[in-house]
Amino acid sequence: MRRSASGAQRPRARTAKLRRATRQRLAADAALLVVAIAFAVPLAWLVLSSLDEHASLDVSVPTEPTLANFDALMNSEITYRPMLNSLLLCGGATALTIGCAALAAYPLSRFRSRFKRPYLMAVLFTTCLPVTAIMVPVYGLFVRINLIDTLSGTALFLAATQLPFAIWLMKNFMDAIPVSLEEAAWTDGANPMQALARVVLPLMGPGVAVVTVYSFIMMWGNFFVPFMLLLTPDQLPASVSIFTFFGYRGEVAYGQLAAFSILYSTPVILLYVLIARRLGGGFALGGAVKG
Repeated sequence: MRRSASGAQRPRARTAKLRRATRQRLAADAALLVVAIAFAVPLAWLVLSSLDEHASLDVSVPTEPTLANFDALMNSEITYRPMLNSLLLCGGATALTIGCAALAAYPLSRFRSRFKRPYLMAVLFTTCLPVTAIMVPVYGLFVRINLIDTLSGTALFLAATQLPFAIWLMKNFMDAIPVSLEEAAWTDGANPMQALARVVLPLMGPGVAVVTVYSFIMMWGNFFVPFMLLLTPDQLPASVSIFTFFGYRGEVAYGQLAAFSILYSTPVILLYVLIARRLGGGFALGGAVKG
């Protein structure tokens, strides 16, 4: 009797466990569906409003889709010059960030020092500092050294704001590269800089791609820094010029704003597509180290 009772309880327990797992899966799917809708609705508004000449904040399919909003943006004053300024500003700052981060991460990854851990903690702490907290002294400094209202000075400051986190990421990626590969290059006569440029950085291509995309995206969407440091309208990037679509009396050109937002997002999407294969390629170390 006991065996039969225990045998009958097992299917019941298994059925209850399956029901519980089903409820948990349905709850997780519902939560993911809510999150997906929360992201999809703004994107749907962006696309639909860009094709509606009389767009508003409502998400609605335009009765007469048109490209008039895009046509209104195709001029030097609204789109071409701000986008070029953004590419020069963020591209130069990203290149400077990657170069400095690689040079700073190399000794942190390869050499031992009792000051390395406190230095890394200080680097990580600086990533938590808000830019708004230091903008007043930075603005005064730029005025004194005549870097105010210059793309080069603004690019230097943008690179400095992204450098701590870039160093942290680059160092972690660099730790995955075996030191024995550099030792082999040193045996062939290469100096440390040549080993870094010809051995380490090519092997950590996915890591460099991650740091590049992250740094470029953070700089591309930065509104506050160029808004404070650039004064001439001809030098303003697209992240600041987008403010011109908001009127002084609450009037907003929603259709043109949506169209400009799509154009503004295009360089970031293209950058990601160009290096997406590097992001998922992994570290190409196969056969490089033989035991």
